[in-house]
Amino acid sequence: MLLISTYKVREDQQAILLQLGEPIKVVNQWGTDEPGLRFKTPFVQNVEYFEKRVLDFNAPAEEMILGDQKRLVVDAFIRYRIIDPLRFFQSVGNEAVARARLGAILNASTRQVLGTVELITVLSGERAQLMTQIRDQVNRQSTGFGVDVIDVRIRRADLPEENSQAVYQRMQTEREREAKEFRAQGEEESQRIRSRADRERVVLLAEAERESQILRGDGDGEAHRISREAYGRDPEFYAFYRAMQAYREALGDSDTSMVLSPDSEFFRYFGEISGNQAPTAPATPE
Repeated sequence: MLLISTYKVREDQQAILLQLGEPIKVVNQWGTDEPGLRFKTPFVQNVEYFEKRVLDFNAPAEEMILGDQKRLVVDAFIRYRIIDPLRFFQSVGNEAVARARLGAILNASTRQVLGTVELITVLSGERAQLMTQIRDQVNRQSTGFGVDVIDVRIRRADLPEENSQAVYQRMQTEREREAKEFRAQGEEESQRIRSRADRERVVLLAEAERESQILRGDGDGEAHRISREAYGRDPEFYAFYRAMQAYREALGDSDTSMVLSPDSEFFRYFGEISGNQAPTAPATPE
């Protein structure tokens, strides 16, 4: 008998004591009584418990039309708490009915607010202001439920599937166009760099060839000058030196065979260093 004559209210609970179905007392409401053990009249009185913690409700995704006639699938949720259990009990009865009523109000408020803005606004930093407007509207329309809507959030805002595919296709086409444009610009720049390099190469080669011709001409002139001076000082030695060069070039590592007379001018230094022909041996009498 003692057990059915008592009831306990936890810290996270609010309770309404009912007598023959009529509420007579609210226990542990916000800012009122403390939780703990209470007494009741068996069989005549009973207790209804309600959450004192913050509750949340995830609304189903809904397709909405924005102010710019764009369609958007919006998935939103709200967080609320029961601040007046008696009014809550009298207006909606339980949390299941409260969620259904709040869901309808959230859907209507979201459509009303988003129906006045463009898609870019929903996707921009102004989204927080839109959620504040939706929360305020939900709060005004749910004041008779004994609840306080703390927050409203748009969890997901996507284009419908058919619109998403069209947008993705358009984005892909745009990216391909940009890629082709970048490739064309890169090819043009590469051709420009290659042409400039080829032109500089031709100029450098021409200047190098001109410089080499000048140096070669100066070298040949200096060689001729030295040769002339050497020839002028000792013509016989100069003739000998030139003959040695001819021998080296003609009789070097080449496999070429030459048929020449022994008394040819080419072999003049094979006899004496002075270049005189060696005397011919007298013929042996038979």
